[in-house]
Amino acid sequence: QVQLVESGGGSVQAGGSLRLSCAASGRTFNSYTMGMGWFRQAPGKEREFVATINWSGSYINYADSVKGRFTISRDNAKNTMYLQMNSLKPEDTAVYYCAASSSYTISGYARPVSYNYWGQGTQVTVSS
Repeated sequence: QVQLVESGGGSVQAGGSLRLSCAASGRTFNSYTMGMGWFRQAPGKEREFVATINWSGSYINYADSVKGRFTISRDNAKNTMYLQMNSLKPEDTAVYYCAASSSYTISGYARPVSYNYWGQGTQVTVSS
């Protein structure tokens, strides 16, 4: 099995920054094969794609709403993925989830169903 644990959420004012971390563990987790991603879900809304990164970091993509403000990265030696969030806006308020896929494809990176492991989520609140 694979366990994903997010951390780094909190409350900030608009324009502030936060750095989320996602620590992966488990007998079947392999940093060198699994693609990963960040999703978020605001109250009353569907879970939406935020950013994705393949196992080597050679493929990265972002939702249009966060391009230029968020940066995804990973450290395979530490089995950890990160999301640096700058210039935060109130509309970024949501529960942020990390996800991992054992069958990652570039064509499916934005769809939640493409990921078979999920963390419990961490709350990010941005006030105006």
